[in-house]
Amino acid sequence: MSSLVPPLQDLAAPEGVCYGCGGRNPHGLHVKSRWHEDGVHVIAEHLPEAKYCGWPDLVYGGLIAMLVDCHSNWTAMAYHYRAENREPGSLPRIDCVTGNLGIKFIKPTPMGVPLILRATVEGEVGRKTRVICEVYAGDVLTAVGDSVFVRVDTGLLADAAHGRQTALQLKTEPSKSG
Repeated sequence: MSSLVPPLQDLAAPEGVCYGCGGRNPHGLHVKSRWHEDGVHVIAEHLPEAKYCGWPDLVYGGLIAMLVDCHSNWTAMAYHYRAENREPGSLPRIDCVTGNLGIKFIKPTPMGVPLILRATVEGEVGRKTRVICEVYAGDVLTAVGDSVFVRVDTGLLADAAHGRQTALQLKTEPSKSG
């Protein structure tokens, strides 16, 4: 994996608050997703710390799910930027959220081995984008994610999550005054 290619997270989310991939989150995993030289896959590497052990000498499945979720989301966003012939991080910002996260665990994932995540978009890049993410421990495929990511306006999403009226609601709801 080429570390010469800047991570998508550093280009398109410099605030870095995400637990999975935020470079500025002191407690996070700091996943770094990059385009592979083949131009098709987005890849990342992660070496789980001992605290993410599930069974003795095996990686906790929840960590694998978290890695797949975060990396697959970045894959969807990278494909959106590419579909619009734009550089990651260019404005207006592109953001996606998880619509559906599916994980198939194929083999136990050993601790002490760097995990390679290799993801690509399956089908069309649209409002909902399907991403397939393979997880390898060395050369061994241990898990596959099959997930859907939804393109969103994060300002509207944050407002809705906190119960605030969004600009869209203000435009479409009838006036509550007299």
